[in-house]
Amino acid sequence: MMRDPGKSLLTLEQAVVWRDSLRRRGRRLAVTNGCFDLMHRGHASYLLEARACADALLVLLNSDASVRALKGPERPLVGERDRAYLLASLRAVDRVVIFDSPRCDAELACLAPDVYVKAGDYTLEKLDPGERGALLEAGTKIVFMPFVPGLSTTGIVEKIRGRD
Repeated sequence: MMRDPGKSLLTLEQAVVWRDSLRRRGRRLAVTNGCFDLMHRGHASYLLEARACADALLVLLNSDASVRALKGPERPLVGERDRAYLLASLRAVDRVVIFDSPRCDAELACLAPDVYVKAGDYTLEKLDPGERGALLEAGTKIVFMPFVPGLSTTGIVEKIRGRD
């Protein structure tokens, strides 16, 4: 039976309860975060690799307001509910939580994931200090996945606009 992607979108409080149930069953949780504005092959590859790091994968998704704060007034191109639904419909993604600030340090502190996955264009030094601190405090293993060259939402948008 297929799962309903709409039921995979959780509040932070619901996600903490779900995370606790995983922990009680001895299952490991991986968490990643991002805007996931225009889904592309790079996202799919990254999410599959992130899911392989643990028994379950939760995506912390930037809200529309936080995407605008990070990327500018013309973004996001796709609304948060649609981005969340698309992510939740992927087999690799178990749950999605939308967060409203530019950084997800509070969410990471609450969830205390076993593994945190970030794209390879990041390093430990490039992680937001608050996010890095929350992860280190929780004893979370931090994994950087290889970046798929030439595949970024910003690059795709620039190409569409004829600015590549």
